[in-house]
Amino acid sequence: MKFACHAWIIFSAIALSPIAVAPAFADTLLLQRTQKEPGASVPRRGSTMSSVEAQFGAPSKKIAAVGKPPISRWEYPAFVVYFEHSHVIDTVIRKASDSEMGAKPVAQPKR
Repeated sequence: MKFACHAWIIFSAIALSPIAVAPAFADTLLLQRTQKEPGASVPRRGSTMSSVEAQFGAPSKKIAAVGKPPISRWEYPAFVVYFEHSHVIDTVIRKASDSEMGAKPVAQPKR
């Protein structure tokens, strides 16, 4: 009886472990890429619009501020910068390829 109980506990632990159930993927996660590239330069939180433009150049696209507080964004090829008033509140790194798993772009409403 004791052997059966111990065997069941061991079997359950192995069968339910993440290693036994996790599928193997060869895709790169966006998080893994950004951790491998610690020197990847992106605007820091709190930076001003003028300092971002001085360091990274003009963005490929500027989206006007909306809402209260006003939130605007600048789009660069490798990342998107979000501003509240004129200060960086966040920077989002873009996916390097379609096979890279990470956040998907938000669909823009049709006008």
